[in-house]
Amino acid sequence: MPGPERQRVLVVDDDPTVSDVVCRYLERAGYQTALAADGPAALTHLERTRPDLVVLDIMLPGIGGLEICERLRQRGVDVPIIMLTALGEESDRIVGLHLGADDYLTKPFSPRELVARVRSVLRRATAPAGSATATVPTVADGDLVVDLGRRVATRAGAELALTGRELDLLGFLMRHPARAFRRAELLEAVWGWTFGDQSTVTVHVRRLREKVETDPARPRRILTVWGVGYRYEPGVPRA
Repeated sequence: MPGPERQRVLVVDDDPTVSDVVCRYLERAGYQTALAADGPAALTHLERTRPDLVVLDIMLPGIGGLEICERLRQRGVDVPIIMLTALGEESDRIVGLHLGADDYLTKPFSPRELVARVRSVLRRATAPAGSATATVPTVADGDLVVDLGRRVATRAGAELALTGRELDLLGFLMRHPARAFRRAELLEAVWGWTFGDQSTVTVHVRRLREKVETDPARPRRILTVWGVGYRYEPGVPRA
């Protein structure tokens, strides 16, 4: 896996004070940084070069961060995204995760915490080399196959458009079939968080169901265990 000095982070924020501090801390941690101060500049940058990760503010001139995230995911661009949201704007965080963001931080935030989140997300995005999932590179259940080494999931032979975090969550659940996990356990196992907003897990499960279930409103693979959390039910008959 390439070291941090070779990994590039695009910082998208119209507040020069925030962007300057973020870039300085990321560069001090060994990352290369680029800066975009508005939505159109961010999309132009992303069309010309592909960073390893994007730190994306929601409130931007021109084109907002949520729309940028949506456009990228609709195009199949799976670059990891950490969204920056205003304190108390829970609806924006939920929408951002639903649109495919991998993580989020609320302003004001600690630059050190952001660097830690960047490191965690990038580690997950490049997981195969030396990761715990490398010992079980492929898991399958009927027509659903997750290749953790290649970072690809397919259903009935068709590749699924999963974000890195969605693939990690699906792979984890499939590797532990029929076991119920609390949301807090999934946050720690998949996100590496010992604390955090458990609605993050809820949103990612909802997105996964939309992609792996025949009828997301009546899931048969990823089940809710009321009062606990979620479990993966293997052996689902093909539709």
